Amino acid sequence: MIKNFGINTGGDLTGIKGEIHFDPENIATAIFDVTVSAITIDTDNKKRDNHLRSDDFLDAEKFPEIRIKSLQISKTNKTEEGFYYFTGELAIRDVTQPLSFPFKVEKVNEDYFFTGDFEIDRTDFKVGKGSTVLGNKVKVSLKVFAKK
Repeated sequence: MIKNFGINTGGDLTGIKGEIHFDPENIATAIFDVTVSAITIDTDNKKRDNHLRSDDFLDAEKFPEIRIKSLQISKTNKTEEGFYYFTGELAIRDVTQPLSFPFKVEKVNEDYFFTGDFEIDRTDFKVGKGSTVLGNKVKVSLKVFAKK
């Protein structure tokens, strides 16, 4: 979610791939190293989507993937089960920045459903650097279903 001309505008990225290894009994072995294709950006507006794929924003042709990689996964101080903390890196375009956020895990049969939210400053990643109509803060909501 980002402000565009002062109006909240959302979108989706699809096609996640990579490695997710999660064992709640052994958090020290947890690994999240996943990418999503930048070309899949979908805001329900083809003209805007094509502009977001251009070199003004994601430059999807030159930098086809957005990557999230964990460096450490730890339990949060919540007393409820299923809450963890991600510490790692986010790479967009040719910029990699540190990233930390809490997330929740729900077991679905033998698989896992991960949800979490974080906020980034798009200008830190050279996304839309010349835009004056976009807000700088982008709220990202992750919803990932991982099959065992």
